[in-house]
Amino acid sequence: MANSEKLTRFLKTLGPGIMFAGTCIGGSHLVQSTRAGADYGFQLLFIILLANFFKYPFFEFASRYTNATGKSTLEGFSQEGKWTLYLYGIITFISMFIVTAAILFVTGGLMANLFGLDIEVIYWIGGLSVIVWVLLLIGKFNFLDSALKAIGVVLVISVVSATVIVIINGQPEAVTDFEPKDLLDKELVGFGFMIALMGWMPMGVDMSAWASIWTQERIKQTNYYPTLKETLLDFNIGYAITVFLALCFLTLGAYVFYGSGKELSSNAVVFSNQLVTLFTKGIGSWSYTIIAAAAFSTMFGTSLTLVDGYTRSMDRVVRLLQEKDTTTSKRSYLFWVSLTVIGGFLIILFGTTLKGQDGRGLINFKTLIDIATALSFLVAPIAAYLNFKIIYSNTFPKTHLPPIWLKALAIAGMVLLTGFSLAFIYAKFIYPMLTN
Repeated sequence: MANSEKLTRFLKTLGPGIMFAGTCIGGSHLVQSTRAGADYGFQLLFIILLANFFKYPFFEFASRYTNATGKSTLEGFSQEGKWTLYLYGIITFISMFIVTAAILFVTGGLMANLFGLDIEVIYWIGGLSVIVWVLLLIGKFNFLDSALKAIGVVLVISVVSATVIVIINGQPEAVTDFEPKDLLDKELVGFGFMIALMGWMPMGVDMSAWASIWTQERIKQTNYYPTLKETLLDFNIGYAITVFLALCFLTLGAYVFYGSGKELSSNAVVFSNQLVTLFTKGIGSWSYTIIAAAAFSTMFGTSLTLVDGYTRSMDRVVRLLQEKDTTTSKRSYLFWVSLTVIGGFLIILFGTTLKGQDGRGLINFKTLIDIATALSFLVAPIAAYLNFKIIYSNTFPKTHLPPIWLKALAIAGMVLLTGFSLAFIYAKFIYPMLTN
């Protein structure tokens, strides 16, 4: 086969991996990786690598399953019994509003920072929610696929450039009264953040079904059925990009903020300004507007893929439970998009409107991100097991089975995810009761 023909075939396959990367880069990278570097320097480097390494099989399984069977992993769950669909549906329904709220909160802050108008962030988030709702109803998969490829190129160039320059310039000397945060503090704040970081690194394992669905959609869009090698190449490119950029954001946070005596703000707009400043310190102040636009575009793309992913997965779960055709109708797509966006916005609205004893809103965006990411980590062992189960079921084609090393890594991953989840439950809920 000529090289030009191979390239043409691969370009027809390329898409789901980019959408995967676009979804990952949002919350786990722009926010959590940057915070990890700013608060703990490079102490959490190993945790980022560990999470990406041990979660890899379960995302790879999703793409592999669709290529081998032509079906999404959700249809694979249904073959194992309806209990798997009920379990996945409950997990997704609980998490979709909290996770959507967290992403909309960050994106709204970046939007407000970009345009610089003196308008409360809740109005920006409200306007953003409407825009996401309209674009998904109009463009659906074709719009997502094209937009994320364009946004991704700009972001990768910006992040890599800023990272290289700050490394060359060197890490500034720490202020004299700087005290590093302890990951193993008595209040277990560091451990809690570590779990939250792992929850979306690179993304929640329960979201792996989206990659499966997007692979299906790409095949419908191009009318080309790729080989297993082509599908996995597309996925691996997306996965490699997410791991690399996670390390870049960690480095930016560590080089610019760690030891400086400054902390990343809990105010979404202020945080957004600090985030963009990370880049401009490396590239130059002239790039502020360009970087602000790129950061907002990235989170905006994540907002689109996130809502689309929840919409398609919940719609398909319901259809499979009702034993209906899995093709998403316009009416059902409208219903789930509307429910997801409105639910996420209401969480932000009530969380910021209702005041605590200190007079502040009960929820700030950092708290919301930590809740969403920790929740994703707690359900990760269940999602990982479901993916493992359908790959090694009797109905899966033996010709497409993963190599033995990947099976071993998946088993080790399930053990690790379960162990950390149990440790988090103990540290967060049982330990405080025992010590009070």
